[in-house]
Amino acid sequence: MSDWGPVFVSWILFVLLSPGLLFQLPGRHRVVEFGSFGTSGAAIMVHSFLYFALVCIFFLALKVHLYIG
Repeated sequence: MSDWGPVFVSWILFVLLSPGLLFQLPGRHRVVEFGSFGTSGAAIMVHSFLYFALVCIFFLALKVHLYIG
């Protein structure tokens, strides 16, 4: 049996935290912009840190596992 939890959690977080898809932090004209479909270097850095922090929380603190098969 293989553990698919980290794969699914990483994929979902990657899609949801893509800068400009759902929100962009920091935005170009405001602090937070929703659905702008644009990005900047600062937004990429902030979203990368958020992604890293959430992945660490899900994998190290919550120990998410999903076994298929």
